[in-house]
Amino acid sequence: MVDEILAGLPFKAGTVSLPDGEEIPLREALIGHYDIGTLNKSIVQKWQQRSGSPFLRSLVAADDKKAWDDFCWGRDLIDLILDYPADFNDGDEFVSVLKRLQPRLYSIASSPKAHPGEVHLCVGIVRYHSFGRKRGGICSTFLSDRSRGLQPGVYVHSNNAFRLPANGETPVIMVGPGTGVAPFRAFLEERKATGAKGQNWLFFGNPHRATDFLYEDEITAFQKDGTLHRLDLAWSRDQKEKIYVQHLMLQQGPELWKWLQEGAAFYVCGDATRMAKDVDAALHTIAEEHGGLSKDGAAAYLSQLKKDKRYLRDVY
Repeated sequence: MVDEILAGLPFKAGTVSLPDGEEIPLREALIGHYDIGTLNKSIVQKWQQRSGSPFLRSLVAADDKKAWDDFCWGRDLIDLILDYPADFNDGDEFVSVLKRLQPRLYSIASSPKAHPGEVHLCVGIVRYHSFGRKRGGICSTFLSDRSRGLQPGVYVHSNNAFRLPANGETPVIMVGPGTGVAPFRAFLEERKATGAKGQNWLFFGNPHRATDFLYEDEITAFQKDGTLHRLDLAWSRDQKEKIYVQHLMLQQGPELWKWLQEGAAFYVCGDATRMAKDVDAALHTIAEEHGGLSKDGAAAYLSQLKKDKRYLRDVY
């Protein structure tokens, strides 16, 4: 991808200066230091100033959010270079319009008590086609395709607002479809290792059971040894009607409300755009239907759960 970018630039690639003052070849800078895999409004605006494209000029002038979203989705830097050529004098001017490559945050999927000295991740590899080109997530495809023999930069980011209850007897309800199951694998390992007596309930979902049941053997083992007391599975594409975790929550509404009344902590991890909102809406419905609360009463109840650190979310 970088070689294709370099071939399309109007200048001969040399070295560029990184923000810390280090001079490195432009090719190396694009591979390891700048984001070439996503577009946003800021980049397109800067690009348009150096491009004679009437389309980009009209896009910037209109400044319509939907038009921005439609244009940026599924495109990356190579599309600007090939379809909307721009004039740059040298590499430093070129990288000045780009974003620095940002770290990717992954939920830790393991307990240090179960795996001393190790940190496990659960990564979904992003691959798709758009505008006639194969695309991929920058970090996920690096880990799956290009990381062998390399040591990527890694750091631990602590989330103090997403932890197991201090009291091991507290029941725990976990909603983690897709790779959102990651921290809950860690939670279950931790609860088992510490001998926590509180019951554990997991809602998990993905498109197909046959191919997408992440950690199936371990989750099944947690059921058999009594660590996992309840498991509800939503396979959205295994039948004609799509079934998601929020649908199972509503089906189990009376029991879920009972757990909350008994002091359970409720956790959600995964997609913030739709899943987390749908799960939150299901919780409101359960509080109304099985708790006998009004809409305002249900909202106040869930707000209090958050204040009491019994409704915790790690969404992205």
